[in-house]
Amino acid sequence: MDRKKELKQMYKQMKPDMGVYLIRSKSNNKCFLEVAQDLKSRINSTKVKLGLGMHPNRELQKEWQKEGEAAFDFEILEILEYDKDESKTDYTEELTVLQMLWEEKLTKQGLEFYKK
Repeated sequence: MDRKKELKQMYKQMKPDMGVYLIRSKSNNKCFLEVAQDLKSRINSTKVKLGLGMHPNRELQKEWQKEGEAAFDFEILEILEYDKDESKTDYTEELTVLQMLWEEKLTKQGLEFYKK
């Protein structure tokens, strides 16, 4: 197999970390919780959207523009493991449940969420 095909095959077999992450404001302890099938890509995408003023959560966007990136922490809360059955590709349901569990847990800890 030539190198290009080999790299392409390796890329297809990669399994990015999926799970739930949090953006927390350092000034008011409000947070934005989101799940993703590719955490690294989603976090990078979110930072770009916030930097360009294009994030769909207007409340978070407004604070980001006012206070800047340094006023926020990004934290991966939990990584969801892949099934041993490699034919499974859709983890939407598991990620939704994971998000609900973390919303409940963080609410009990007294954190507020940015309005959706």
